[in-house]
Amino acid sequence: MIDELLKSFITLFVIMDPFGNLPILISLMKGMKEKERTKNIYRAVLVASILLFIFLFFGVYIFKFFNISINSFIIAGGIILLIVGIQYVLGLRFLKEKSIDIASVPLGTPLLTGPGVITSTIILVNEYGMLITAIAAIATLAATLIILRFSSHIYRLIGEHWSNVLSRIMGLILAAIAVEFIRKGILGALG
Repeated sequence: MIDELLKSFITLFVIMDPFGNLPILISLMKGMKEKERTKNIYRAVLVASILLFIFLFFGVYIFKFFNISINSFIIAGGIILLIVGIQYVLGLRFLKEKSIDIASVPLGTPLLTGPGVITSTIILVNEYGMLITAIAAIATLAATLIILRFSSHIYRLIGEHWSNVLSRIMGLILAAIAVEFIRKGILGALG
């Protein structure tokens, strides 16, 4: 159980990538007072949490409604995660415009809980069960909240260079997790 919990946590944490999102967070909140920054961070994590838990509890039913097999979703999700991982490794960002409500969009979604987190959550529920995935999700969201809450201190400490290095390492790990998902999905579909 500890091994499954750790794998689930690492998967969700790497995809949520709070360290890699620090430069974006800092730039979006530039000029805000500390109280406003804190409020936006808490709201962003709340939005991310709500979306994550909707898919954690109802993702399987959404599959049934659309008549999608878990193996097909694992393969599709693995491909999406691979693209996100490559995006992190190469330092690409698809976010082009600022939003008025930065807490909900782009911070809460898609930066924290985007397609990668949603896909991984559903796959992890299928693989390890709802309880382990829920505990891993809570731990990931708590760690993300702490990192984002102290983002300005962390960013000052590690700097832009090391923040980018961390993001790229996480992208490489994410790409490896994605390949594993694709392999499992293909084996499940064939077997």
